[in-house]
Amino acid sequence: MTQVMSPVNIEARKGLDLRSGDTVRVHQKIEEKGKTRIQVFEGLVIGRKHGTEAGATFTVRRSTGGYAVEKIYPLYSPMIDKIEIKKRSKVRRSKLYYIRRKALKQISKRMKMMFVNITDEVKEEDMPEVVEETEAPAEDTVAEEVTETTEAEEVDPEETPAEEAPTEETPVEEEQK
Repeated sequence: MTQVMSPVNIEARKGLDLRSGDTVRVHQKIEEKGKTRIQVFEGLVIGRKHGTEAGATFTVRRSTGGYAVEKIYPLYSPMIDKIEIKKRSKVRRSKLYYIRRKALKQISKRMKMMFVNITDEVKEEDMPEVVEETEAPAEDTVAEEVTETTEAEEVDPEETPAEEAPTEETPVEEEQK
């Protein structure tokens, strides 16, 4: 059960003039359970390879919610229904791979700012309460606890075990004799 796709209009895709820095919407056909639907992926073109030949590809990067997704699409794929160019940006490079590192730096900067904001939210008034809970008990209370336990434990001298017989003499004692 093979489906024959209509051939891609190659001349239309050659004349598309897709470049790095463009924001595009790629309408991709996806087959699920015998049905075909179209999924839209919108993002920034960070690279284009192999010009206009048969194996030409372009890479689209999209970041949402702190996650970045990159997809590499073949330019002449029959699974791509339509490519829309939403916005053009002037860039000085043909490959925008530096955006990956730039995005990581921005994320780490945001994380640092969040950590600083969290520590600023802790009030100085709350700090002594925390210290009191972790503080060791005063010496007077320790002495009282010790005296209470010794009074409760009265030891009978008759119940104490007899001293054990001395064992072998140590070498130090032999030298002294």
